Amino acid sequence: MDDQERDIIDNIGGLISEERELRNRSTEDMGLTEDEKSRLRTVEIRLEQCWDLLRRRRALSEFGEDPSAAKVRPADEVEGYLG
Repeated sequence: MDDQERDIIDNIGGLISEERELRNRSTEDMGLTEDEKSRLRTVEIRLEQCWDLLRRRRALSEFGEDPSAAKVRPADEVEGYLG
């Protein structure tokens, strides 16, 4: 695992923590504010982008290519194949 991959994994961990915190707030209180809902959606999108980037970096590495060639794809492209 190189430094870039480690950074991506650390970023994923931070986003997961923030997502959990927001989801806990939404069930414990009377719901999320509009700003919190917006932030949750942003966190969800960013998580999808990070997981996508990590998968593509690992695939490139597995096939002997340069993993740094993988770049973050736009949200609408990443979300387009999910769900």
